[in-house]
Amino acid sequence: MTTAPPQNDTTRDRRSLAEFLRLEVTGGLVLLVAALLALILANSPLSDTYTSVRDHHLDIPWLGLNLSIGHWASDGLLAVFFFIAGIELKRELVVGQLRKPAAAALPVVAAIGGMAVPALIYVTVNGLQGGSMDGWAVPMATDIAFALGVLAVVGRRLPSALRTFLLTLAIVDDLIAIIIIAVFFASGLNLWALLGSLAGLALFGFLHHRGVRGWYLYVPLALIIWGLMYNSGVHATIAGVAIGMLLRTTAKPGESQAPAEHIGHIVHPWSAGLCVPLFALFAAGVAVSGDTFADMIHEPEALGVTLGLVLGKIIGIFGATWLVATFTKATLHPTLKWPDIFGAAMLAGIGFTVSLLIAELAFAGTPHLEEHVKVAVLLGSLIAAVSASVLLTARGRAHERAGTSLD
Repeated sequence: MTTAPPQNDTTRDRRSLAEFLRLEVTGGLVLLVAALLALILANSPLSDTYTSVRDHHLDIPWLGLNLSIGHWASDGLLAVFFFIAGIELKRELVVGQLRKPAAAALPVVAAIGGMAVPALIYVTVNGLQGGSMDGWAVPMATDIAFALGVLAVVGRRLPSALRTFLLTLAIVDDLIAIIIIAVFFASGLNLWALLGSLAGLALFGFLHHRGVRGWYLYVPLALIIWGLMYNSGVHATIAGVAIGMLLRTTAKPGESQAPAEHIGHIVHPWSAGLCVPLFALFAAGVAVSGDTFADMIHEPEALGVTLGLVLGKIIGIFGATWLVATFTKATLHPTLKWPDIFGAAMLAGIGFTVSLLIAELAFAGTPHLEEHVKVAVLLGSLIAAVSASVLLTARGRAHERAGTSLD
């Protein structure tokens, strides 16, 4: 009989912390705390210090980079979040719901509707009131970490099929958001840097699928790919997605788990516990006052974002799902009811991480609008989270009474 090697308290504590950070509830909670801290710092006597730290530049000459700490967070740390998103997307495409057209039909169409309608609302509001069209993509995104975190808190008595629906929807949402960032927010394309980044990705994929191992090889290569992607003019987070999608999602004979699952398991706590919260800490720090909200009422950009997240997501997701289920052979999971889908559509209005990133990209030249649009993202996400929590809590009680909560 063999026994496990003894573990000291430090090792056990480190593993316990990692497991804690892998929980969906934890990811959403840490993100919320970081955003609240950012708002407190930006609206306190420490606001000048906070701004000074955020705007302080760090230079890495050999990568051709000279970025502020805020940009390091959005272009660098957030690439780790998108790396995890790339792994999730690859897994869904290869072994998950997205490999089955029949099962994926409803959430995929829901995701498309949930991105098209918010953009249409934004364009309509700004077209009628003469606002800037630059922010059309801001209300399109759903924050997968935040949305699943809220669902984990309020949805314990809801059918597991609702989480699957929301997860698939959010992954498709992420994929479309990634394409939008790559296509519409590239600036001054440097073809040689882009080709260098693509060559690095090809080398990464070749080595990985040939079974070459060693973090000391892949981490420097990933940093070079990221640096070249940044210098190419394509947003650097795209490098994270691409690398994540290169990882193999099926285990070979003799492997206990696929590389994507193993690496994702290791990196996820760093993403949820450090990278995304630090991005939120520097991205969500906007000055808020009574005058801010008074100004926002008359700004079509802020109004379009708020309405897009709060109403556009509901109309787009619920409407698209109902239309497909009504006029095609696609059907809801037997344990789900239409009020559950309505609640999930509300929850998808939590834009937060990706919406804040797109706001930075869309309004980089107009700091005043950027701040107000960020406040609109925070406000819309808060309204979506609270309203969805109320409805889904009630739905959980209804499922518990009906005996479908554990299906």
